Amino acid sequence: MNQDRLRLDLADLADEVTPVDLRDRALRTSRRLGIQRAVVTSAAALAVLAAATGTALAIRPDGQAPAPAVPSVTSTPPPSEASPPPSVEPSRTASASPSTTTTGGGPAAVTVGRLFYGPTPTGDDTSAAGYLWSYEPGSPPTRLAKLPRLAAILNAAVSPDGRRVAWVDPDDNLRVADVDGDNPRKLTPGGHRQVERDCWTPVWSPDSRRLTISVVLRPEPAPAWEKGVVELNTGKYTRLAEIKGCHPLWSADGKVLAYADGEGRVAVNRPDGSAEKRIPGVGGSGARSSFDVASISPDGSRLALLLRKPDEPAGDVARELDANAVIDTRTGRQVDLPLGGRTLHQAWFGADGRLVARVDAGDHNVLVLIGADGRKISESREPAALKDQQILQLAD
Repeated sequence: MNQDRLRLDLADLADEVTPVDLRDRALRTSRRLGIQRAVVTSAAALAVLAAATGTALAIRPDGQAPAPAVPSVTSTPPPSEASPPPSVEPSRTASASPSTTTTGGGPAAVTVGRLFYGPTPTGDDTSAAGYLWSYEPGSPPTRLAKLPRLAAILNAAVSPDGRRVAWVDPDDNLRVADVDGDNPRKLTPGGHRQVERDCWTPVWSPDSRRLTISVVLRPEPAPAWEKGVVELNTGKYTRLAEIKGCHPLWSADGKVLAYADGEGRVAVNRPDGSAEKRIPGVGGSGARSSFDVASISPDGSRLALLLRKPDEPAGDVARELDANAVIDTRTGRQVDLPLGGRTLHQAWFGADGRLVARVDAGDHNVLVLIGADGRKISESREPAALKDQQILQLAD
């Protein structure tokens, strides 16, 4: 990339930072005890850090990332209670993948895949814009869509196929666009104009064609919400059974929803919300609690999440994608990971069962690739420019 071009892009990015008062909006719906999280950072931080560390950033001459090809989307009906829902019991036979990288005539090499990042809820600056980034080991980070900063932090969700992003803007509108920001549109599922943006944040179905959301039935004086599924292609909206929880995850086999509630309990459920089962030993009277779930294995048998001790402050309802543990969803037991004693920062499951563990290494992070059998396959150094970004999705 031409260095003058890069310098101009970084200057343009810095010019786009506009001070605004966003903190109150991010925290106004706090429903847990505790400590208000800072939810804004400088929109130029990643670019400045990259320049300081010498990391190349792939940016189009017009300031945008190259647009991925988006195929036509065909309609598939959302889950409904009219048809028998799949069993919520996680299957142990799903998600088999090669555990070692081989050459020659053996199985295809297992790779980290393409990771998508967004800004983290840290720092003191109040910036208007938040950028998404993508990174694949062996290539420089690429800047993607420009979103409202709070949306990028609190609720932006990249589709499993890595082609689209959904978010809820500061005015509670549900929006969808190509992952590079092209073709944006606003959705009004079931005629509802407002969508909840801090607790039951949008989450994609495994086929990247639907979103689970929480629509606002009544904003005042006593707010009321309803969970549902909206079909991206047609806009059709289907109400879900009553679910009380935040930050849902949808397993790649389509059979399990997972989420946390306001008491630090974590549950798995069928996608239609009809068969909730709480994970043993998490929340309630247990020694551990979790208000934030980050990633779920393809068959729903394992969950990456942030576990807290009983006396550890939980913060507010804002989404937190850090993970310090992977647990078995049937037993609640913690799964050992081959991290060599390093601190786990985030963990993301791929659709084939591989796990990318993000561990701290000082001024940068290391990505440890773990096979479905629990064995380490490889590890790679993450660019220092991504140190203060959080992973939003892992796509093939």
